Amino acid sequence: MGIFLSFKMALQSIASNKVRSLLTMLGIIIGVLSVIVMVNIVTSAAMGMREWMDQMDPNVIELYVNRQSTTTRRVTPEDVEQVVKDNPDVLTFASPLVQGNATIKNENRNMNGRIYGTTPGYGLMKGNSLANGDFFTDNDVKNRGNVAVIGEYVRQKLFGNRNPVGQQIRISGEVFTVVGLLEQKREELSEWGDDARIIIPYTRAQRLLKNNRIDEYYVGTTDPKKSSEAVNLVKALFSKVYQTDNAVWVYNQAEDMQQLNEEINSMSLLAAAIAGISLLVGGIGIMNIMLVTVTERTREIGIRKAVGAKMRTILTQFLIESAVISCIGGCIGIALGIVGSEFATMAIGYDSVPIVDQLPVIMASFGFSAIVGIFFGFYPAFKAARMRPIDALRFE
Repeated sequence: MGIFLSFKMALQSIASNKVRSLLTMLGIIIGVLSVIVMVNIVTSAAMGMREWMDQMDPNVIELYVNRQSTTTRRVTPEDVEQVVKDNPDVLTFASPLVQGNATIKNENRNMNGRIYGTTPGYGLMKGNSLANGDFFTDNDVKNRGNVAVIGEYVRQKLFGNRNPVGQQIRISGEVFTVVGLLEQKREELSEWGDDARIIIPYTRAQRLLKNNRIDEYYVGTTDPKKSSEAVNLVKALFSKVYQTDNAVWVYNQAEDMQQLNEEINSMSLLAAAIAGISLLVGGIGIMNIMLVTVTERTREIGIRKAVGAKMRTILTQFLIESAVISCIGGCIGIALGIVGSEFATMAIGYDSVPIVDQLPVIMASFGFSAIVGIFFGFYPAFKAARMRPIDALRFE
């Protein structure tokens, strides 16, 4: 009996027991559905995390000064800058940060914005590239210059589509000259997003915002692998001045990125484990039903063997039947998985993975479902093939 005839008989057998066949496929359907949905959720979440990670700078560490220190002495930006100069192989820059809100105006347009007082080193950080103009200089910091670098949201609010570089704005009533425009960071502009920043020299920001305390620093490293060494160097300065080991809280972006990668890998392993268990359960279901099928068709097997059917023919027929059931279940699972993954990623707030990028998972799921059908269908098929004709014909 040819392969084509075996396929035809397998489809006839499935069609004659529709409900049982559907219940047999259910395990495979759920397994493949789980594979596609879980992989898409993990992939979508990983894409979202990596998109966020791409905006981080692994060469930068953030320091937050502990306000509970009892000493009257304070670490100055010059102190931190000296540590940078003394360790050029580890550190590249140190920028203090003074923040506050203010009203910004240009002619008849105005807005409430976030002021960032810092140094030119801040412009070296990833995500602070300029679309136009230049960053202010160390002389501007030294002379408390009235110069500003603005984000795209600020430009659109105050200047429309005009080039703001060289134009003047008023911050809390004081005139500032715009010297640079930051590249747009977000597709959707927001009043409180990164594109709404107004960056000025920290020495000017201290007077403008009436805030002489500096509780935050950005420190650049020459290599993410040296971030721990950089942290120790700067923490040593703060610990010495404030006479406590808890003088600063450190946020290390390189370590955070590593942790996120580990979490993504853990999520992938969990998804693979859940999907694997689902397919295993589906395979066991196929084996159970095929054993029942062999028992029900014992007399048919006996007649076929009595008229000359070879053991290989019987084995092939039942293996094909098992594989067909599994593959049909796999196709249904793929269709449901594609639809389900759309809703699942939408529910968790991530972008759906394009169908083109899902093809490897879809093909692997289909192939695995066929392998499961053949693997778990082999024992029932072998049992049918090795029956003695006389025993099969006597079976009631």
